[in-house]
This record gives sequence, structure tokens and C-alpha cells, in this order.
Amino acid sequence: AHVAAPAASGGRGQLRIYLGSAAGVGKTFAMLNEGRRRGARGTDVVIGFVEPHGRANTADEIGDLEIVPRLRVSYRGGTFEEMDLDAVLARAPQVALVDELAHSNVPGSGRHEKRWQDILELLDAGVSVISTVNIQHLESLADAVERMTGARVQERVPDWVVRRADQLELVDSSPEQLRRRMLHGNIYPPDKAAEALTHFFRPENLTALRELSLRFVADETEEEMLAYLRRSRAPQVWETTERIMVAVTGAEGSGQVMHRAARIATRAKADLHAVHVVSDTGKGRTSRRDMEALRGVAEDLGAQWHERHGDEVATALLDFAREYQVTQIVLGASRRSRWEELRGGSILGRLLRAAGNVGVDVHVIARRTPAREGPVDQVGSGES
Repeated sequence: AHVAAPAASGGRGQLRIYLGSAAGVGKTFAMLNEGRRRGARGTDVVIGFVEPHGRANTADEIGDLEIVPRLRVSYRGGTFEEMDLDAVLARAPQVALVDELAHSNVPGSGRHEKRWQDILELLDAGVSVISTVNIQHLESLADAVERMTGARVQERVPDWVVRRADQLELVDSSPEQLRRRMLHGNIYPPDKAAEALTHFFRPENLTALRELSLRFVADETEEEMLAYLRRSRAPQVWETTERIMVAVTGAEGSGQVMHRAARIATRAKADLHAVHVVSDTGKGRTSRRDMEALRGVAEDLGAQWHERHGDEVATALLDFAREYQVTQIVLGASRRSRWEELRGGSILGRLLRAAGNVGVDVHVIARRTPAREGPVDQVGSGES
């Protein structure tokens, strides 16, 4: 198995994470199923820590998988069980199944406070790990989940730990299916199910958590695709989703052009990139104050701001469009005279010809002088 190769070669282990929107979607079941599948292929797989939470189907899925004995820890008058990191390291399997990535270890149970830190140590030792996590435990989303659901998220894992996974797989379930599983006692015991259904497991909460999960995985998938396309230098744009770019100049009306681009991006449910090309020669350069004002407008509109350098504006814009797989370019109509365009060439004309060759749509927006000009549109340096 490719996941087992690093352990055999003395390299770093591979990390696979099953991500879910909430408890009960089937993350642990999927992890165990994958472990058994690899074990049947001859991979040396052990269970470092799995918590079935009393779910019979999950417990049955353990089957004949080898379980590394847990570490028993006394803390504040109680006895708890944690993964015995040193025992797993001494066993040195090819793959370890370690449930609940965001889990906080009982104080005194080992050298790490968090289970994800235990997992990093296993990876450094060449042991590949398969783990699980729910979307609410990601650090960047935990506060938002607390506001949406009203439930405290105590255990958290840094986003970079999840993003560094070699494989990230979403275990999906509809809110209706999750609630049915809860009613049938397949997630929580009956005495806890009723409260869960009226609080955390309300349909609106589950819908929001599912959307967060889908978006997170979609973002990861898009980054992987863009990285591949940059490496392969694909000659055409892959229209897997809409990506909008607005060309920002210092010309009068640039703010209105950005607002128009933002409306297009909103309707298309697309990311918006604001790109300003800075001339290396200084020709037509916009003042720093005016450009900062335009950058502020872009940020207010939720656009990502980019600056590129080059004297060939059309080339720089198209290079950016190729790199970021932009599907639509928005720019303001030129106010240069016909004579000026004949002498210097039309940026719009060159961009239209080049964009058509790679399948990128171009929107030309009329520049309208605002009735009450603000600092953003009082830019007098002309187009770059």
C-alpha cells in the first residue's frame, strides 16, 4: 500500500483524515473499514485508539484488527484511558488508526496535550496514520459554529494540521438521515437523543455544519487542482467553477467597475480577484494613496487583492488568469482616444484576442463618472 511505503523506507508517514459535519456521520466506521481493507491486502495495521461510543455497528467493524493496549491514567479521582503513544511507537506498525484528531489528552497521560500532537510524532517516526475529525473542531471555524449552534466547542485542532493531510475525505450525511439515526439510537443513547435533537442536532444546525464541511473540502480540492494545472501549464481554462477577475487601474470610475464585478461574482457564487498591474517603467503609475483606497474597496467587496509587475498589461492580466484558472475577466472601457490607441495599441483589443484563445470570457464595463466623487475615484493618472 502506498500509505505504508514511508514506514518501510524510513521516511515520514502519510496522514489520511476522514472529515464529518457532526457525530454519527460514520467517520470512525469508515476509518475502521479502510484499516480492515488494507490489512486484508497485507498491510501491517493496528488500532492506536478507537472510541466506538457504544455504537454496535462501529464496534463490530473492529473485527480482528490488532489493538495496542490503552494507557490507564488516574486524574482527579477518576480513571481514564488514552492512547499509549510509546507503545504504538514500539510496535512500529505501517499504519495506525487513531480516532478523534482534536481530542485533548488527560493531563499526565503523556508528553503531549493534544492527540494531533501524538499523531505528528507517529508521522515523524514513519508510521502512517488514519484519523477522524468533525468540522466544528477546526480552529478557524469553531467560533462561528458556537455562534450558530449555541454549543461550546472546547476541543480544537489547528487548520494547518488538517490541511497538511495527504488525503482528506468527506464522510457525508444529510440532516434528515442523521436525525433518523439519532431517533433510532444509533448515535447517542435514548436518554440523550431527545435533548440532542432539540439542540445541537436541529435541522438548521446540521445543514449549516454540512455546508461548512462541503466548502472546506471543496476549497482543498480546488487548491489541489490549481496546483496541478500550474505544474502542467494547461493551455486551456478548466471551468470546474466560476472565478472572476477584475482589472483595477487608476482611471476614473475604477470603484464602479469593481462594484460591478462584485455583483457578477455574487450572482455566479464565485471568488473575486482584483488585479492591478504596476508598470516597471513608472508610466501611468497610480499614486500609493489612491491605490490603497482602491485596495480598501476591493477588500470591502470581499475580493482578493493582487499586484503584478510588467509593461505589457494585457499579457500580465492573461498570465494571472491562466495561473488562477479565471473564467471571466471584468475591466472598464478605455477612455483613450482612437489616435492614442493606434499609437500605443489597445489593451482591451489585445486582451480580447488572447482571452478568446484560452476560453476566458471578457466583460467590458462602461466607466461612469459618479455624481459625488469620493477619494477612490478621484484618480487622475489614466490607465496603466
